Amino acid sequence: MKTAGQTPLEAKDPFELRVDQNAGMSESAVSTALRTGDMGFLHSFTTGSTVDGPGVRVVAWTAGCQFRCLYCHNPDTWNMMNGMPVTLERAIETLRRYRHSLKLMFGGFTLSGGEPLMQDRFAARLFTAAKSLGIHTALDTNGYLGERLSDNELDQIDVVLLDLKAWDSERHKQLTAKENGPILDFARRLAQRKRLIWLRYVLVPGLTDDENDINQIAMFAARLGNVMRVDVLPFHQMGRYKWKKLGLEYALDDVPAAPPWLVDRVCAQFRAVGLTAY
Repeated sequence: MKTAGQTPLEAKDPFELRVDQNAGMSESAVSTALRTGDMGFLHSFTTGSTVDGPGVRVVAWTAGCQFRCLYCHNPDTWNMMNGMPVTLERAIETLRRYRHSLKLMFGGFTLSGGEPLMQDRFAARLFTAAKSLGIHTALDTNGYLGERLSDNELDQIDVVLLDLKAWDSERHKQLTAKENGPILDFARRLAQRKRLIWLRYVLVPGLTDDENDINQIAMFAARLGNVMRVDVLPFHQMGRYKWKKLGLEYALDDVPAAPPWLVDRVCAQFRAVGLTAY
């Protein structure tokens, strides 16, 4: 899906480095797009994902994120100006092309990032369009900006893939540069609205493997009553080259992937409170 002078919307995978796709666009045009949702700023679309929600998914990766996670594997999505300007109509047409195959594969559409709710108007309108096409919808979010969505807009989202980074507020701030209060509030709101949550927890040896902290997250998630599953995601170094290319200081150069025994221990902590964990 490429026209002259245009970067293809589809990428081979979300680890592809993409920068300055929005160069030359005025601040007023960006501001208008964010206010209306007529246009979004995307890193790319990818197809065939089996890890970003139920079934086989088409995933749109947004640009722009207010978190600065130490273990982020896509730091090129921090800056919205690295995103490609994509009209709402073009994004909807991309989904329309895949809707029949997505239904056959019991899949759907996932909006990820970056942080999609940095572009909340675009996100809300795209989810509404996806639902009108009969496509299952999922939002992959850190939850910090959840209050930007109205209750009616939340109802257009079938499942929220919610990243919980840490329970302890100070630990969370060290990991992401933001506190976690708004995220926990959003999780409670989702529970009240009976919107399904697919919890995601990135496991980094020596950084997010504290047993007590994980127990607190597990008990909180179990009490919500709407967590359909927990994915324990072992830290990897696939995004390290991006930090180097972007000239960013990377603090986790020597951190190994989480060993299988540690993944098993953390999964067992979630299962101990009645949650399904992988």
